Amino acid sequence: MIPVTQLRRGVVFEDDGQLWRVLEYDHYKPGRGNAIIRTKLRNLRTNATVSRTFLSGASVQDVRLDHRTVQFLYSDGDYYHFMDVETYEQPMLEAETLSDVIPYLKEGITIDLELYQGEPLGIELPITVDLEVIDAPPGYAGDTATSATKQVTLETGLKLEVPLFIESGDVVRVDTRTGEYLTRV
Repeated sequence: MIPVTQLRRGVVFEDDGQLWRVLEYDHYKPGRGNAIIRTKLRNLRTNATVSRTFLSGASVQDVRLDHRTVQFLYSDGDYYHFMDVETYEQPMLEAETLSDVIPYLKEGITIDLELYQGEPLGIELPITVDLEVIDAPPGYAGDTATSATKQVTLETGLKLEVPLFIESGDVVRVDTRTGEYLTRV
C-alpha cells in the first residue's frame, strides 16, 4: 500500500480490482482541513478516463509492472503488433490503448512493453525519437523579433512546429513527453 500523497504522473496502482495509471496529479491544501489530491486516471484495461479525488490520509495498492524489450513490427488498423527481442513472441495491443503514443511509433523502433501478470498493458517510449520530415512548406524568414516556426508533417503523420530552416527529407528529434521539436539530426 502506498499513500495517495506519493502518487505522481505515470504511477500505476490497483483500486477496486482495476488497474489505474495517473495522468494528472494535483495536491491541493485548503485553508482548513486535510489536503485533497485531485487526479485524472486511465483504466488500463478499458481505457476509460476518470477524475478521482482522494483525501490525504488514503492509500492505494501499489502495482509492480514487468517490462520486456520489444520491437514495433506493424499495425493492421485495429491492433499494433510487436516482437519480443528475446523470445520472439509477438504480443499485440489495441490501437485505442496506444492512442497517445501512436504518433511516435515507426516500424523497427525498440521500446519497453509493460506487462502485469503476463498481460500486456501498454508501452513505454524512449524520451526522444528521430523522425523524418515528409512534408514541409518553404520557410521564408522575414522581419521576426522572435524565432519563427512552421508546421511540418513527419513520417508517422505527426504534425510538428519546427524552425524555418527544416526541409523535407531532414530528420528531427522529438521529445515524446511534450511532443516538441528538439533538434535536427
